[in-house]
Amino acid sequence: MITIDLKMADVQASVRRAMQLLDNMTPVYTGIGEYMVEATRARFRSGIAPDGTRWPAKSQATLDRYKAMGYGNLNRVLIGPSRRLSREVQRFVSRDGVVIGSSLIYAGVMQRGAAKGAFGRDSRGRPIPWGRIPARVWLGLSQEDVRSIEAIVEEHIAEALNQSG
Repeated sequence: MITIDLKMADVQASVRRAMQLLDNMTPVYTGIGEYMVEATRARFRSGIAPDGTRWPAKSQATLDRYKAMGYGNLNRVLIGPSRRLSREVQRFVSRDGVVIGSSLIYAGVMQRGAAKGAFGRDSRGRPIPWGRIPARVWLGLSQEDVRSIEAIVEEHIAEALNQSG
């Protein structure tokens, strides 16, 4: 004969504690944000978009301009003289989620691209930008990112359940 003594009060208390721990998802969002900042920075090193496509190379005119300005050979895509875009990837975490991005004014242009002259003309009448800027998608989720985020969430849920008893 097997006797099972189920104490509903203990089970209910454990469920309540787990729900309280999961009510504040900020630690989960923080983990996702930290992962995504590093994954995004890795894209700058590889030059590969979240969908696996290689970013378009810099134009010869851009490379020539960098050399003429004394910056040498800056042929890595989206890596300019300041390297700010790749260095200043940021995460903004709240109780409602996480946002990954950059506060740099040109970040959106690098992501979406721009046509020659899309932003008007300078004081000499030259187009801004002076040439077409191809889109180089640096923000987004790859399939590997999705799997990693799922693992982060599962880890936090398991931790919350273990803490609840």
